[in-house]
Amino acid sequence: MNRPSQPPGGTELIFGRVKSLDAILATAEKKSLHRSLGAFQLTMLGIGCVIGTGIFVLTSAAAQKAGPGMILSFVVAGAVCVVAALCYAEIAAMAPVAGSAYTYTYSVMGELLAWTVGWALILEYAVAASAVSVGWSGYFAGSILHETFGITLPTWLSHGPYMPGGFINLPAVVISLLITWLLMIGTTESARVNAVLVTIKVVALTAFVALTLPKTHGANFEPFLPTGILGSNGLGVVGAAATIFFAYVGFDAVSTAAEETKDPQRNVPIGLIASLGICTVFYMLVAAGAIGTIGGQPLFGADGVPFTTGSAELARACLIPANAQALVCSNEALAHVLRQVGYANVGNWMGYAAGLALPSVILILMFGQTRIFFVMSRDGLLPEVLSRVHPKWKTPHIVTAITGVFVAFAAAFLPVGQLADIANAGTLYAFMMVAIALLILRKREPNRHRPFRTPAAWIVAPLTIVGCIGLYFSLPYEAMAVLPIWGAVGLVIYFLYGYRKSYLGRGMADGGEPIDMAPPGSH
Repeated sequence: MNRPSQPPGGTELIFGRVKSLDAILATAEKKSLHRSLGAFQLTMLGIGCVIGTGIFVLTSAAAQKAGPGMILSFVVAGAVCVVAALCYAEIAAMAPVAGSAYTYTYSVMGELLAWTVGWALILEYAVAASAVSVGWSGYFAGSILHETFGITLPTWLSHGPYMPGGFINLPAVVISLLITWLLMIGTTESARVNAVLVTIKVVALTAFVALTLPKTHGANFEPFLPTGILGSNGLGVVGAAATIFFAYVGFDAVSTAAEETKDPQRNVPIGLIASLGICTVFYMLVAAGAIGTIGGQPLFGADGVPFTTGSAELARACLIPANAQALVCSNEALAHVLRQVGYANVGNWMGYAAGLALPSVILILMFGQTRIFFVMSRDGLLPEVLSRVHPKWKTPHIVTAITGVFVAFAAAFLPVGQLADIANAGTLYAFMMVAIALLILRKREPNRHRPFRTPAAWIVAPLTIVGCIGLYFSLPYEAMAVLPIWGAVGLVIYFLYGYRKSYLGRGMADGGEPIDMAPPGSH
């Protein structure tokens, strides 16, 4: 077969740039990251990302959108994640390389769409890491500094400008930069620290469930759907599901670690599905305990519409003494719940656990972000310097540092709820593209070896597509607008740089070797 040494002409310059799975696997072996992660570590990585933000941080935001009905929101978000995880598991086992949905799209639908997915994943991981940093700041300032040491950080130093009197969220900046340093040291060290933090987190949440469920009262669940199922501008059960959805994306971070996994064909599917199953159980139990004990009704404005999460209007409403103890007003929801039901000391310990455990969520999100940058750079779509691996640490240290600065900047000035919504815009697009890639591969390469096969793929994948589209259009209008704007910026960068510098577009693999540019199964 002839291999082109020059880019082909016509529309093939864009839509003909499909890199086969075989070529992707060969490239990864020539310039790969160190394989050090097993099934247990992958499961811990997934749990570390999934259990965290949605429970410790976004419980308050979800309650403001859906009230007690947020319990159903966890079910809706979890259901979409289950079908998406099944799609991920099959392709991740077939292509155990870094890059997640970006790489999968590259191998099936071509470079242009792969770029849009990779650009969306950058939005997903980096902004989500910023959101968790802000959430950690709430527990640190509340349970650790205020409740334990009697130190109250001034508003201007602990909140961004979205809060009346706020200027910068300094604790969120500090934790972002600390996690960046840890990731630069090395993957194995990061995974070991994460495993310890996940253990602390699971023990804390188990204790929360054991203490709160016996104290639940049916009256606290009424009205159960104060904002309905499908509210406008991000409200209602589905709107809350769209917000908390990004707390489930730990399984996506697991797939981005495939290139650093021992025996990936076996371990990646185990890590994906095990982490999602364990986390879904915790989501449901903890949400029921929180609402059943102190209630979770949203706060409404004079016009009868709930305040927007993260807004100055909600912040002012929470300053009213009658509202100050509401779940939706807490920056440290689970510790707050325990204090309200008579477990003040345990509540403080819950705050300590969150303070220790939430950094593991930041760690995994930034881990996924840097690996997306790494593989896009390795394909020539971003400057080669981003794919340089440190000779001692064996990590992409340059791009890790750049990512850390961006995460810290966003965490310094933006509120957690709005950050989560923005991150979800990129997340849902990427998940949808993985489901589409799965269907195309089933049709195009039915005989390719699949260590894990998605059951009922022609039902599961369409459900994933419909679920992702539905949640996207349930986001607040501002968050929905971010994705097309971010995507337009990305396309400008692609056509100015990646389009010309792409190794595939020049008929070369990374390292200057010729590659097969023909779509998989075409010869």
